[in-house]
Amino acid sequence: MTASDVHPLRRRLRAALTAGKPAVGTFVKLASPDVVELAAAAGFAFVVVDLEHSTLTERDAVDLVRHADACGLPALVRVPEVDAAAVNRLLEAGAAGIQLSMLTRLAQAEALVAATRFAPAGRRSVSLANRAARFGAAPLAGFLRAEQEEPPVLVGQIETARTDPLPELVAALDVCFVGSTDLAVDLGLPADPAVLRAAVDRVRDAARSARVAFGGWAPTRAAAADLGLGAAGYLVVGSDLQILAAGLRAAAGEGDQ
Repeated sequence: MTASDVHPLRRRLRAALTAGKPAVGTFVKLASPDVVELAAAAGFAFVVVDLEHSTLTERDAVDLVRHADACGLPALVRVPEVDAAAVNRLLEAGAAGIQLSMLTRLAQAEALVAATRFAPAGRRSVSLANRAARFGAAPLAGFLRAEQEEPPVLVGQIETARTDPLPELVAALDVCFVGSTDLAVDLGLPADPAVLRAAVDRVRDAARSARVAFGGWAPTRAAAADLGLGAAGYLVVGSDLQILAAGLRAAAGEGDQ
């Protein structure tokens, strides 16, 4: 497959966010395309290619996005900041969306929207010479209409106690994602569990107020509820590295049983 099917993948992911049960994905930190194939076969609803906490390059991310797209698996890309040119290249490769770390200011959310929307809704530069535009096979008007109807899925990570007012901060996004690990550190690790839970609940309530999906990360599905993610519609579970490490440890210990 050469052209992208990203628009129906975005539509499917958005539908999963409101299905009444968590849409479950995982972080991808390894450059092997086998990872996204395995994630698709395992039944994950999406993957998040991680350009923040990994050694992946943009070239690696593009390759992973393309492969996930070919497998029929929505792939978002986590970025540490809004680099409009890089975001555009990732979207042109077929990324289903962008996940922005350390969202604290309304200006960041506005920059993310601007980088992922064509005029008049944003400032994204237009080209048809890419997979998402079917390499020019679709007319410009048709491509712009598809992008307007199914724009990139946007996820903002809330990872600090102090931010601009949360409902306004996340109102233009699809997912308000609590980064509980960084939030715990920001609150003074080891954070008082009650203080951390109250902070997580504040993010959840802000998502509800803004009428966007609530999301977060958990090391396992079973741990989600204890982290305050029982109501999450967008749940990232572990990562390929974490899952691989757990499997290797379990295999290495089999002889001790």
